[in-house]
Amino acid sequence: MPLLLKNVTKTFQDSGQDAVRNVDLEIRDGEFVCVVGKSGCGKSTLLNLIAGLEKPTSGQILLDDAPITGPGADRTVMFQDHALFPWLNVIQNVKFGMEIAGVPKQEQEERAMKYLRLMQLEDYRDYAVHQLSGGMRQRVALARALTLDSRILLMDEPFSALDKQTSNRLRSELQDIWMKTRRTIFFITHSVEEAVYLADRVIVLSSGPDSVQDIVPIELERPRHVYDEAFVEYRRRILGEVQKEL
Repeated sequence: MPLLLKNVTKTFQDSGQDAVRNVDLEIRDGEFVCVVGKSGCGKSTLLNLIAGLEKPTSGQILLDDAPITGPGADRTVMFQDHALFPWLNVIQNVKFGMEIAGVPKQEQEERAMKYLRLMQLEDYRDYAVHQLSGGMRQRVALARALTLDSRILLMDEPFSALDKQTSNRLRSELQDIWMKTRRTIFFITHSVEEAVYLADRVIVLSSGPDSVQDIVPIELERPRHVYDEAFVEYRRRILGEVQKEL
């Protein structure tokens, strides 16, 4: 069943300002959705509402026709900060969420190594976190998120703090992993190029009366190439939507 947002509004009590307004969305199983928009338009708030970290002021968020009332094992969040534990090595960090979830130890090992191999990190399994580059730390964090096998992976600008080359490599790896696993991904980004590269659909948020300004299906074959004429046209169109308010 899809994830449904029905007329969702979130108002901050201290300021009385709406973070998101009148959001109606359907996110299908296995879909890769990216969200773009200017700073302050409510991208991260929308992700936090789906994660159950915040509650809507009005409207409903449903998964399998059941209201989302808080965090759950069916949703995993990956933030911009990798949030790895410096006292644990790579594989211990990857296993951490599974230990909390009560996954048997042998299965923990199998899942951890599966995703470390996918992220090309198997040779670093016993490394300390401080021995890794920023990009490698984010790959460890992504491996940890994937091991939980949740239905929906919520990603809040996970590559934005990285240099361009590292970010490009990670988004390529993420696309490859998504094509293999078909995990539902809800991905926040400030990069229109990144959104067009990754998404089945791009949601453009605004600060207008309704938060969802546009929804753009990306009808390009994968893998995608940023210099293709059709790619450039999608990027131009969506960037134009984002810049309407600037």
